[in-house]
Amino acid sequence: MNLGLINSAWAQAGRETAFGIQKTKEIGFDCIDIFADPLDIDVRERKLIKDACDKLGLPIVSVPCVAVGLIDFNPSVQRFHLDRCRKYLDMAYEFEARNLLLVLGEYIWQKQVIPPEEQWATGVQQVRALGEYAEDLDLEIALELEPFDLSLVRDIGGMVRFLDEVDHPAVKANLDISHLVLSGEPADRIIELSGRVAHVHISDCDGKIHGDLPPGRGVVEFDGYLKAIKELNIPDATISIELEYSPEPDRILDWVREAYEATSRLMDEAGLRG
Repeated sequence: MNLGLINSAWAQAGRETAFGIQKTKEIGFDCIDIFADPLDIDVRERKLIKDACDKLGLPIVSVPCVAVGLIDFNPSVQRFHLDRCRKYLDMAYEFEARNLLLVLGEYIWQKQVIPPEEQWATGVQQVRALGEYAEDLDLEIALELEPFDLSLVRDIGGMVRFLDEVDHPAVKANLDISHLVLSGEPADRIIELSGRVAHVHISDCDGKIHGDLPPGRGVVEFDGYLKAIKELNIPDATISIELEYSPEPDRILDWVREAYEATSRLMDEAGLRG
């Protein structure tokens, strides 16, 4: 498997996109995920990103997209976000990426106003439509598992059920190891998603609160999870490091190097590197 980095690690420290791409390559990453909104950048900037990555031999694998409005109760808001996600997929196609990393969102009003099964059904319908659009572009949807109490998809059982109901081959799961720990999911449950994983995220946490720390700074026992991922037999997939909201943004370069070295070592020990 390849080792990548989500470029939002650099953005939080106020560094421009070109700087992040260059440093990602210098540190040794195989590839990169580009966190950018197609409604906020124009075609010229998209071309600059792609050209910079091509020049460095740093393939773009994934494009993260937070689209909580897909399951809003207002049809007009749903339509806007469905169209926005299609623009993300168009951008992923321009980048020659492999997947759109989709963050779906949470139940609203603590499930007390809108029946939760209605919001779930809306999510299924919207993601199936995106799967059809993605398939036409030879892309995949990698659906994020979010470990929060009201997340629509918050554990492996929920992910299996959601994928079953979407029932589209282009819609798969993203495995975020830190999120699995925070959801209380043991490594041996990963096998339930065999054949249905498109992408992997890795970071550490304190076991209680979402953290996105460099591996080794928290409590996550990575060995079991990485061995379980190896059993999925997805050598063409990528493990991407996610570092968000560093408490020391001025030292983000050190954080990224630390995360790269720790993750590369863990992948080597699990027989996943390369």
